[in-house]
Amino acid sequence: MGILAGKNILVTGVLTDSSIAFHIARLAQEEGATVILTSFGRALSLTTRIAARLPAPAPVIELDVTNEAHLTELAAKVKEFVPHLDGVVHSIGFAPEAALGGNFLNTVWEDVAVAVHVSAFSLKSLTMAARPLFTGPNGASVVGMDFDAQVAWPKYDWMGVAKAALESTSRYLARDLGKENVRINLIAAGPIKTIAAKSIPGFEQFETVWDSRAPLKWDVTDPIPAAQGAVALLSDWFPKTTGEIIHVDGGVHAIGG
Repeated sequence: MGILAGKNILVTGVLTDSSIAFHIARLAQEEGATVILTSFGRALSLTTRIAARLPAPAPVIELDVTNEAHLTELAAKVKEFVPHLDGVVHSIGFAPEAALGGNFLNTVWEDVAVAVHVSAFSLKSLTMAARPLFTGPNGASVVGMDFDAQVAWPKYDWMGVAKAALESTSRYLARDLGKENVRINLIAAGPIKTIAAKSIPGFEQFETVWDSRAPLKWDVTDPIPAAQGAVALLSDWFPKTTGEIIHVDGGVHAIGG
């Protein structure tokens, strides 16, 4: 039996088989979970095709986390496949091009608002939409994907601010949902070459930082360590851990410049 045997897990953010979310879904299935994916818009067909590469079939539900109707309908759509959820993976982030790439001082609020809404507020929106489904015997685990917001990174700009908001949001959710045995934690992963990473101008600068500072050798093409961390948090092996940020970054967060 795997560490997620009998659990039902909702995974957002599967776009390609190189994404961290894809490998979370894959490992979750291999550890015994029933997995449901979400996607929306033009990405929906892409997610459906990529889902076919998982070890077992996984339904894909349409969900735009900025769409109130989609959020309202989520619980009913999930119940078409499973009676409850034991875990949710928030692997969602987006910032308009003008909010990245060294344009921090000139970015207008409208672009900042998009970045914060999609990348941070959506953790609260998704968790609350799934909350009626958290009826399993061991509560539920919500795991979000983060990029360490303790410092200012080159070119990351307002996405860095959005990640800081994500981290704070996770702590407040942990405070308010702990009494319901719902755990909220984040994985702060090192840089991985995903579709999202390709949208960040100067991404290669992150590679340089990790090559020079990581105590544990870091491979920007390997999403599996971060996925393994997320799967561990989805399991019952962290029953009293909430409001935490687990760094899966080769140790860079602990090393001075």
